[in-house]
Amino acid sequence: MLISAIEPRQAIEPLYVDDTLLIFDKPGGLLAVPGRGADKQDCLSARVQVRYSDALIVHRLDMATSGLMVMARGAAAQRALSQAFAARAVSKRYIAVAAGRLEASPGEWGVIDLPIIVDWPNRPLRIVDHQHGKPSLTRWRVLGYEADGSATRVELEPVTGRSHQLRLHLRALGHPILGDALYAPPEVQARAGRLLLHAAALEFAHPLTGEAMRFTSAVPF
Repeated sequence: MLISAIEPRQAIEPLYVDDTLLIFDKPGGLLAVPGRGADKQDCLSARVQVRYSDALIVHRLDMATSGLMVMARGAAAQRALSQAFAARAVSKRYIAVAAGRLEASPGEWGVIDLPIIVDWPNRPLRIVDHQHGKPSLTRWRVLGYEADGSATRVELEPVTGRSHQLRLHLRALGHPILGDALYAPPEVQARAGRLLLHAAALEFAHPLTGEAMRFTSAVPF
């Protein structure tokens, strides 16, 4: 896969830490949680738990996606944060660079409403399936274009949180993300050395105090 190499067991410092939660900026190319097999045990959660033994996963990012992740400290915080994600009380914004020119009025939000299901014969891929797929909704807007019109920088807001949702939804529009080794054709994969998708903003209420929490991460591409 065309993703940036990550040094094994490299320490990742939290952007924010308190007794209830932790915020990290996950590098592209690092698993969020362990995968199957001895070669897939190095991941963000394992590295974090070396230092914060009570840290628990609340949500995930694809291995190839970089950006903000929140982890809970203890089971009670995990339940509260998981409920906030399930209730869509967490605002997430991503930045991506998609192939071609996505036409839209400046600042105007579009909506992709396409149901998604696992492509069982080709796991872990997902497909759009209007009969059996789960409802999947993404808001998007154009931020700018390459000078030659060959790519579009877009801001994405996943209203639902299906696996591979943003990658699949943009491909369904005919504009796969540059560097996407799963959903882009070879010529689009080859245009970037990693998946150009980054979780750039995260906003939610603190599960203990109710305080509005907002975190941002600079886009590395």
